[in-house]
Amino acid sequence: MSELNTDMHSHLIPGIDDGAEDMDMAIQMIRGMMDLGYRKLITTPHIQWDIYQNTAEIILTGCQAVKERLARDEIPVEFSAAAEYFIDDHFEDMLDSGERLLPLKNNLVLVEFSFIREPAELKDILFKLQIKGYQPVIAHPERYLYFGAQKTWYDQMKEMNCLFQLNLLSLCGYYGKKQEELAHYLIKKKYVDLLGSDLHSARHILIIKASSTIMDITKRLLDDNVLLNPGL
Repeated sequence: MSELNTDMHSHLIPGIDDGAEDMDMAIQMIRGMMDLGYRKLITTPHIQWDIYQNTAEIILTGCQAVKERLARDEIPVEFSAAAEYFIDDHFEDMLDSGERLLPLKNNLVLVEFSFIREPAELKDILFKLQIKGYQPVIAHPERYLYFGAQKTWYDQMKEMNCLFQLNLLSLCGYYGKKQEELAHYLIKKKYVDLLGSDLHSARHILIIKASSTIMDITKRLLDDNVLLNPGL
């Protein structure tokens, strides 16, 4: 992954969501990502108000703690934090109040939504996000199976200037066969803008490392010069 350089979707801040449980685990996961070739990590804790009531302050404080540990252990990786925003009522309230969001870079904001059903007024919320000056990055669009039967949704999101972030693990069927098929569909459509590990555990690193499919497709997308990761 050295040519990809940057991973922009992970859960590496200890104890604030369903990712790293403690600092030692976070450091183990970061070392594993470096072994894969990554030199920059933008971690993205969940903000999903019913489950993970994280704020920008909580995330940035946790990020600083990780950076201090990295400096102490002399681990040469660039580390920063954004957020993975779940589109819900709280997210709408944040937009309406003008609360500061944590972007991946510049105005790029990572968003996700329910795997079970399409959120009401999704397009209106994404448009509101754009009105606030942000560009939506749709996290793992291949995992929303309800769009598999109506793939025009992907076309509509692209027409709205949304970026798509594909999960590496989807390429080897980790989440399921249908998710894998949708991942390859999006690649064929040239709709993939970013690749992310969506790293939650060290086990995910082992799966990525062992998958020749993930490595081959990543290289092909890099050769086609369609990925934004190297420039983050």
